[in-house]
Amino acid sequence: MSILTKIALRYLVSKKAHHAVNIITIISTLGVVVTTAALIAVLSVFNGFRSMIMERLALLDPQIAITATHGKAIADADSVLTVVNGVPGVKLAMPVIEEHALAVFAQYQMPVRVKGVPDVYDKVNAIDSLIVDGDWMLHDEVSAYAVVGVGPAMHIHARPGYLVMLQLYAPQRQGRVNLANPMGAFRKDSLFVAGVFQLQQNSYDADMVYVPIEMARHLFDYITQATQIEVALLPNANEHAVMTQLEQHLGTAYTVKNRLMQQASAYRLVNIEKWMAFLLMAFILLIATFNVISTLSLLIIEKDESIATLQSLGATDRQITRIFVIEGWLIALAGAGLGIVLGLALCLGQQHYGWLKLGGDAAHLIMTSYPVVVQWSDVLVAFALVAAIGLLTSLVTSLTMRRRLTGGRA
Repeated sequence: MSILTKIALRYLVSKKAHHAVNIITIISTLGVVVTTAALIAVLSVFNGFRSMIMERLALLDPQIAITATHGKAIADADSVLTVVNGVPGVKLAMPVIEEHALAVFAQYQMPVRVKGVPDVYDKVNAIDSLIVDGDWMLHDEVSAYAVVGVGPAMHIHARPGYLVMLQLYAPQRQGRVNLANPMGAFRKDSLFVAGVFQLQQNSYDADMVYVPIEMARHLFDYITQATQIEVALLPNANEHAVMTQLEQHLGTAYTVKNRLMQQASAYRLVNIEKWMAFLLMAFILLIATFNVISTLSLLIIEKDESIATLQSLGATDRQITRIFVIEGWLIALAGAGLGIVLGLALCLGQQHYGWLKLGGDAAHLIMTSYPVVVQWSDVLVAFALVAAIGLLTSLVTSLTMRRRLTGGRA
């Protein structure tokens, strides 16, 4: 440790001649501590919400989704399935068809997204665990069945146990419209409702209806096509390696996406909100450091005699200025260190004990307390931010000190 750092540390921890300077120094440090802790906590809460959203979406999103790069449908889904199933690490791959249709139940109707899937669709995701009424079932010996989201269940009263069938209408994809018979321009199919699912994510709950893939192909006039191939991986499979092999085998005609890429818009939105909050907290931290500048200015005035003594001992203006620059850094870094420790303590306490509760009826919430996930990259960013602002504070201090020393000689 250099002699200049020792002097700066001594100035920082020693009792000041004026009690007000002690109080202002403590307040300045606490301002940095509290703001840094709040920054860590805010970023961790955003991480928690992002993690929660992604975990919920992962219950229905496939691990890997394959779509056509150009156009809406994969022309020959069976040949693509053969290639995909031959890639090491793939547990199961299946075609799905997703299109829009009109759902009619009794006298109620609404537009929905119809997703045609194989009967073993629950093997690639956890949809069977999301059923809140009825069962996950697409076929039995008697009829075909649909599983609907809570949105259609509420809007058109499509519930399991009714003898009324759910009717689906979709426009003809091929051929001409006969104006004398407008209904001839639509394909129609009917099936019973077997269950209602709830993911508590609007992108699925609002209008999704699962039906057998054979019915979807008939309804939307598909033969061998599929709008997407959904892939489940073996437990020990390397996702990146499997995606690379799929891209190599399938070529540029197909797009391969993991869950994060499938939900890129939602992920980007949460990230934007997170970093907007970071900028706001950074601005508050910048304001808090103004107190540090005031503290150093008062300390410079108080240490006039000490400065004169240092000059008598041969200290140069640059060395004296560096003492107070180092002190500004020490205040900022001490505040950053204590703030990070406090922020981590609050976040870990929230993770284990759930001190801060979410408002609303606990029976209808996914979680009752604010989710928190600490990422060390956020801690490093917060520390770097405080260090950068400490550097700015030190530069301002150096200018003040130089002017004072120059003015003293004049």
